[in-house]
Amino acid sequence: MALATEEQQIVDEVPKGLLIGGEWRDAAEGATLAVLDPATGEAICEVADGTPGDAMAALGAAHSKQAEWAATPPNERGEILWRAFEKLTERADDLALLMTLEMGKPVAESKAEISYAAEFFRWFSGEALRIDGQYKVAGNGASRVMTLRQPVGPSLMITPWNFPTAMGTRKIGPAVAAGCTMVIKPAQQTPLSMLMLAKLLEECGLPGGVLNVITASSSGSTMGPLIEDPRARKLSFTGSTEVGRKLIAQSAEQVLKVSMELGGNAPFVVFDDADLDEAVEGALMAKMRNIGEACTSANRFHVAASVADKFAQKLAARMGAMKIGRGTEDGVEVGPLINADQRSMVAELVDDAVERGAKALCGGKSIDGPGFFYEPTVLGGVTPDARVLKEEIFGPVAPVIGFDSEEDAIAAANDTEYGLVAYLYTRDLKRALRVIEGLQTGMVGLNQGMVSNAGAPFGGVKQSGVGREGGDEGIDEYLETKYVAINLG
Repeated sequence: MALATEEQQIVDEVPKGLLIGGEWRDAAEGATLAVLDPATGEAICEVADGTPGDAMAALGAAHSKQAEWAATPPNERGEILWRAFEKLTERADDLALLMTLEMGKPVAESKAEISYAAEFFRWFSGEALRIDGQYKVAGNGASRVMTLRQPVGPSLMITPWNFPTAMGTRKIGPAVAAGCTMVIKPAQQTPLSMLMLAKLLEECGLPGGVLNVITASSSGSTMGPLIEDPRARKLSFTGSTEVGRKLIAQSAEQVLKVSMELGGNAPFVVFDDADLDEAVEGALMAKMRNIGEACTSANRFHVAASVADKFAQKLAARMGAMKIGRGTEDGVEVGPLINADQRSMVAELVDDAVERGAKALCGGKSIDGPGFFYEPTVLGGVTPDARVLKEEIFGPVAPVIGFDSEEDAIAAANDTEYGLVAYLYTRDLKRALRVIEGLQTGMVGLNQGMVSNAGAPFGGVKQSGVGREGGDEGIDEYLETKYVAINLG
């Protein structure tokens, strides 16, 4: 299927090479990798398939630029980020179309992501001016304590395919603000959004060598040697817990500063006093944003037993009516999953739940034809032993299970190795506060189905990660604290 003229124009505008030291270049061995449209399974274009040698050259460029970049006035760093915020806002339609072509989500959702991504540049443009320290009299009165915060140094970044622009700006924004140089590797499925972002940052005045981009089919072989190199001082990764554990272990050799935004298994808890219609709308947002391919996606719905069936039926009516199709088509609300493997994993979890006694109230199967589509699915009567309650779904599937008491709800919500986000619907303020304090998650959505906010700290506990991105805390991940003891005696 040939791309439409507008689609081909934005694809043609994207650089297809590696960005190293301010220069766009081919991979050392000339290899390329294909970028597929998940709605058709066909190739959109090819980009450079970087080698370990290319990655080491990128780290060398970042290391060489670090001292100069760290000395750049905060005003200049902040102004670059502000211009980038304006540029993303100005090009939102084009960037959204590009994202939909390589990732599959409906254009409206892609445009919302561009807006969200731009907010990180706006937020951290101000944070560049708020890197502080302190000066105080020591307890003995004879000396002074001074602290200052300085950039941690060259930072390695690995971003996922599900939010290809926002996960980039959420890392790049604070690094630029703090004065850190970077080597970033986008997911092989969605390199175009990152390559275009790098081009726009160049246009906004980001000096060559500050941001280096390596596209590659193998993350381990390209980024592994960099993690072991003493010139790197920071690693930021967004992806699966399984991979995150391995990266943390690799980072121990050089004692890198790490931030990890890993897997989730978000509970969506609905009490019997909640407004069910509001809860269903919140559930739709928490579940179907990004086709369910989000670490913050509501993974399991724990609903008070007295209203569980009613909630499930209402949710099924809404999800079953959603229009499925290629994300560029008018009115489409549900695009394809990223690839065939992801669709097979979703189907496997649904089949397991049904075999154990659950019933598909809507959907429940893959869709034939080109592309990797799966029907929006609500499962009622889910049994506690179903895999869908334990494993991250990453697809448009909502399993509903009842609970009898507040204590049971909290216990069920916490019955997971993950702890990224939870959603809670109740009109009882005292209950809300009790449950929020009892939930073992880094974030909670109270009577709303979305928590993402550039001005708030994003991150989890337990197996869902280490560190925070965004908010006042976001820039801390790219700074080290230096203490100076001053003798005035």
